[in-house]
Amino acid sequence: MSQEFTPVTGLLASLDLLQVSQAGKVLHMSLNRPAKRNAISDGLIAQIHTVFLNLPEDVRAVVVSGQGEHFCSGLDLSELVQRDIGAAILHSRGWHTAFEAIQYGKVPVVAALHGAVVGGGLELAASCHIRVADDSAYFGLPEGQRGIFVGGGGSVRIPRLMGTARMMDMMLTGRVYDADEGERAGLVQYRVPVGQQLTKAFALAEKIANNAPMTAFAVMHALPRIVEQSPAEGLFTESLMAAAASNTPEAQARLAAFLAGKAAKVVKE
Repeated sequence: MSQEFTPVTGLLASLDLLQVSQAGKVLHMSLNRPAKRNAISDGLIAQIHTVFLNLPEDVRAVVVSGQGEHFCSGLDLSELVQRDIGAAILHSRGWHTAFEAIQYGKVPVVAALHGAVVGGGLELAASCHIRVADDSAYFGLPEGQRGIFVGGGGSVRIPRLMGTARMMDMMLTGRVYDADEGERAGLVQYRVPVGQQLTKAFALAEKIANNAPMTAFAVMHALPRIVEQSPAEGLFTESLMAAAASNTPEAQARLAAFLAGKAAKVVKE
């Protein structure tokens, strides 16, 4: 990062289950329950939701990580109390609301993964737009062995990354993917050596933060919806979004700079 991260102030500083800091246009939200392997409690899911509803106006990208040896070990089973069906549905819908605020929020989100990325932790990672994993990361969906089912959007998001058959295998057999297998299956886009996941995630987030906001919005909000539409509807939606993105003042300025030879050309790094 070109700037140092400093703790945020105000509402986001009061969230005791998270560490939230900012450097320039990038916000860093780190799960802060290392003694519990960053297991997601009701309080933690509420605080995650609070962050994404209250991002500072100057933030253009977010990095999500976990303190300690693991990204997130999933649902805090010590809080899994017996609920009637209605209450259980509402509990799951609360997770949906929080993770939808990530996937369809204000800015792109990069997940920096290490250690356990399990159950609800994988659901959280799947709600982010880009995933970086170090060599220590491993992925599991132990719900089948626990007698429960995914409830944080995993059945919708994870098959779109790795395929339905692979997810069924993980849930039915308890199969755990290591970092190599997770990359091959499509769970992550970037692999780095142990301990380098944050460095890579910050570099990606800084690059993302310098994109035109309307283009970032289109990629986050329009692209996943276009994929779900029929080809004819998708092409029409694409035309609408392309027109909206390319006719903002910032886009016009960027295009003019490129035509004047003042913008970098695409090269293989």
